[in-house]
Amino acid sequence: MTHALVVGAGPAGLIAAEVLAKAGFSVDLADAKPSPARKFLMAGKSGLNLTMDQPLDDFIATYRCPQLDPMVRDFGPDDVVAFATGLDQPVFTGSSRRVFPTAMKASPLLRAWLGRLDGLGVRLHRNWRWIGLPDGQVHRFDTPGGERTVRADVTVLALGGASWARLGSDGAWAEDFRMRGIHLAPFQPSNMGVGCPWSDHMARFFGQPLKPVGLTAGSKTVVGECIVSSRGLEGSAIYAVSAELRNGNTMFVDLTPDLSVAQVKQRLARPRGKNSLSNHLRKTLKLPDLKRALLREWGGPLPTDPGALAALVKALPAPPLAPFPLDEAISTAGGVAFDAVDDGLMLKSRPGVFCAGEMLDWDAPTGGYLITACLATGKWAADHAVRYARDNAAR
Repeated sequence: MTHALVVGAGPAGLIAAEVLAKAGFSVDLADAKPSPARKFLMAGKSGLNLTMDQPLDDFIATYRCPQLDPMVRDFGPDDVVAFATGLDQPVFTGSSRRVFPTAMKASPLLRAWLGRLDGLGVRLHRNWRWIGLPDGQVHRFDTPGGERTVRADVTVLALGGASWARLGSDGAWAEDFRMRGIHLAPFQPSNMGVGCPWSDHMARFFGQPLKPVGLTAGSKTVVGECIVSSRGLEGSAIYAVSAELRNGNTMFVDLTPDLSVAQVKQRLARPRGKNSLSNHLRKTLKLPDLKRALLREWGGPLPTDPGALAALVKALPAPPLAPFPLDEAISTAGGVAFDAVDDGLMLKSRPGVFCAGEMLDWDAPTGGYLITACLATGKWAADHAVRYARDNAAR
């Protein structure tokens, strides 16, 4: 029987183990933590967003990574839905077209999935920390019982990125890869909050949502909401433009995304009478306290000319925004470069060793894109590992 090893028990590793087991391989699945899929469970605490209900071409275009195209076409949003329902986890689509399991949490789905893997004969090894790439087929692990070795005909590595180290994605594997000459792109934070020093008058708004707003940075524009915190800005709208902010682009905030510049100017041109400028903004544009405070924070002193003020309301420039630290990011960009692997995600310098999930150099916003790509790359790597093993056996 062909022996397969999967290292990393997140979504990419779990689906790789399933594919390999269904192909009739003997499968060992090793994870460095006491329990599998810790980051997956954490992501599901506020509602497990599995994927997005949108046309496949639009879904794929979101990644801006052509290497992912065939993988997500092979296992895309519809396949993710079928996967969940196959584990007796029905799903629903929210108003934002995001797809969630009806249970909302990740734990019921994970329990059902682990049960299915156990039924397929997958052996899950907990607290097994992979030591590094071997020169041959024997992999070494640090375990509570001392060093253990596993000989594998094929291996799928799903070691994660470099954020949320306490949950297992510490990026520690990268140094071993670099020492062995494997091309890596530097890790960068993605889907992260951004730091901004606030003046004292903003303190009363900490914890409040800023909504709805339009955020534009570089080539990306999104309408949504974010949270004003003592450190800066966090939340889904900021995450959506995080890649552009990380690359040094200035962010512009549209405080009235439902109105055009002309409409804002027309309303601001109404007679002010004895109203203060703040009250004029509140009455004519219905700007709440937080939006008026942000307008003064980043745009003050405010112009009184309706045209100039309208332009500021529609495109308020943010000061330089510093990404939160790498480990606090929801996900990371960077990792194994696609020129270091072949079309099947096998390392060119290590025949029989495949890479999957967030350890590869791709990036995606929240909204189910992260989980979908992890599943798609895990399945793709395992499918090609099966093909590689069978081709070798036939020689």
